[in-house]
Amino acid sequence: MKCKVKKLDSRKFTDYIRAKGLKHSKKRRAIVKFFLKKDLHLSVDELYREIKETNPEIGYSTVYRTLKLLVDARLATERKFGDKSARFEPIHPEEHHDHLICIKCGRIIEFTNDQIEKLQQQVGRKYNFRIIRHKLELYGYCDKCRKKER
Repeated sequence: MKCKVKKLDSRKFTDYIRAKGLKHSKKRRAIVKFFLKKDLHLSVDELYREIKETNPEIGYSTVYRTLKLLVDARLATERKFGDKSARFEPIHPEEHHDHLICIKCGRIIEFTNDQIEKLQQQVGRKYNFRIIRHKLELYGYCDKCRKKER
C-alpha cells in the first residue's frame, strides 16, 4: 500500500546541484528521475540493479553518490529498518506516513493513521513537550510470510 502523494519534481535536485556548484550529468538526471518515479524504499543495490536494465552505462558509485546528494538536498531520506541495509525513500513534505516492516522478507508497508497522530500530540501535551516529527516502525510478519508458515 502506497500513500497518495504529489509526484516529486526533479527540478529541485537540479537547483540544488547548481547552487552547490556540482556537475549535473545525464546519468545523475536519469537516476534522480528513476528514483523519484519509483517512489519506493530502495537500497543502493536495488536501485543500481533496476537502473542498469535501462541505463547500462551507469555505475554503482554514481548511484550511491546521487542518492547521498538527494538526501543532502532533502529530497530523500536514508532509513535503516531493523538491521537491514540502508534504504532510500523520497521525501514528501506535505505528507507523513509510518511503516510496517516484515522481519522475514523485508517488505515495507506504508500507512497513515489519524488516531496515532492525535495520540502522539496528546502525549506531547501531557508532558509539556512540543513534537516536531516522529517515525513509527512496527516490525512483524507480513501476510505472505505468515501464509508460508502455515
